[in-house]
Amino acid sequence: MRSTRYDTRGGRCLGDMAAWLRENGEDNEVQMSRLRRGLRQAREKELTPRQQEVLRLYFDECMTIPQIAGQLGLNRSTISRTLQRAKDRLYRALRYTL
Repeated sequence: MRSTRYDTRGGRCLGDMAAWLRENGEDNEVQMSRLRRGLRQAREKELTPRQQEVLRLYFDECMTIPQIAGQLGLNRSTISRTLQRAKDRLYRALRYTL
């Protein structure tokens, strides 16, 4: 039995849909700016100093977990747990902002 091709137009359908969504989709700039503001405040108020430092190094400085562990003199698993706890705290703080 031959396999059926569902994408008969060579991917044009998906490209057409993306273009249509860009032209007709809602502008979410207000929600994004509110989320960015809330994230900035949550990073300052909800996180411990170590969590703030690990998040800054990981996301702002684009360092890997082993690099952060080496710089701070901590175990990689400690950095990984700290990073996950910080993400969880931020999620709980921001999940109802939009």
